[in-house]
Amino acid sequence: MSSNRTLLTIVSLVFILLVQVVSASSDPKSKGVSIEDRKAEVSEYVKHHNLDTHDFGLFSYTDNDGEHHSVGFPLPVILWSDGLHVFSSSKLHHGEEVVLSNGKYFKLDKHSYKIYETDVEGTFKFDENHHILNDAPLDFSITKSVFMIVVVSILLFWIFSSLAKSYAKNKSIPKGAGRFFEPIVLYIRDDIAIPNIGEEKYRFYMPYLLTVFFFVWFLNLFGLTPLGINVTGNIAITTALAIITFLLTNLTGTKDYWKHIFDPLGHGMSWGAKIPLYIILIPIEILGIFIKPFSLLIRLYANMQAGHIVLGSLIGLIYIFQNWIAGPLGFGLSFAISFIELLVALLQAYIFTMLSALYFGFASESHDHAVEHDGEFEHL
Repeated sequence: MSSNRTLLTIVSLVFILLVQVVSASSDPKSKGVSIEDRKAEVSEYVKHHNLDTHDFGLFSYTDNDGEHHSVGFPLPVILWSDGLHVFSSSKLHHGEEVVLSNGKYFKLDKHSYKIYETDVEGTFKFDENHHILNDAPLDFSITKSVFMIVVVSILLFWIFSSLAKSYAKNKSIPKGAGRFFEPIVLYIRDDIAIPNIGEEKYRFYMPYLLTVFFFVWFLNLFGLTPLGINVTGNIAITTALAIITFLLTNLTGTKDYWKHIFDPLGHGMSWGAKIPLYIILIPIEILGIFIKPFSLLIRLYANMQAGHIVLGSLIGLIYIFQNWIAGPLGFGLSFAISFIELLVALLQAYIFTMLSALYFGFASESHDHAVEHDGEFEHL
């Protein structure tokens, strides 16, 4: 009985949304706008959705006079240009106003959402390729991505501190939300960390592996909300995560790890024969040190960025074509892609954690351990 009610509720919601789509297509204010203009508007909206902004927007709307309004809350802007400049992002007014701070003028570029130094009129200087020539201050602002990183960090600290307390109170038996998270923690330990790193050294890397898995996963899930929070679609964030993996891998690498890089053929060949080969092999091995973390950051960034672009474009089809076919089709495809994105959100967190553990295993593996598992020929 309850399942029938749930199905009826879902069908009703879908029907209401379709009615809204049809009513939007008959909006007289949008009838005079060409398809090309609608495409440009959707493209700009999708681009804005994926950018990191200085304010946190919840939603936007257009009033009867055609004026666009954004609803949200401002975030602190922190700049360094011949001194510290701190003010609220509301003073920027989405790039419409010039802000005076300690004798300097700043303005937000509405296209790149970067802050530049200007004159009192807010004038931008451009080169022949339409690139802004104004000086850009060092920006340490609490942007939308930084805000969500803080929120997710607090959320993770609260969840797992509560999980630890429940273990202590209930004789290592989790309760509540801990019953959901415990199998995931055990999976990361038993199926990712131990097989790739080994039972002797996996404990050292477990805090990072658990942190990066849940951090990326939660940020990906928040990115699927209508709030426009595409944190893992920001290449600066994925680069920072990859750098941490890079540093942990190489700073904890054993002598056998570095010997494999600079003497990959080991004792299986004389130096007279190895030197000509090493002219090619050693640069490749050194290049591989940097390619591994680079593949981590690009994979996570590209997948999440592409998912948001596709989802936003499919939703934009409803507004672009405004007919009985595009409405239900755009809604149906967006609905399906959203479910796929839920899987991708978890999959990307898993892949990042798995590959990090694999790199840690390469760095911490000793020669005797490798020979024991793979044999001398396979290890070489």
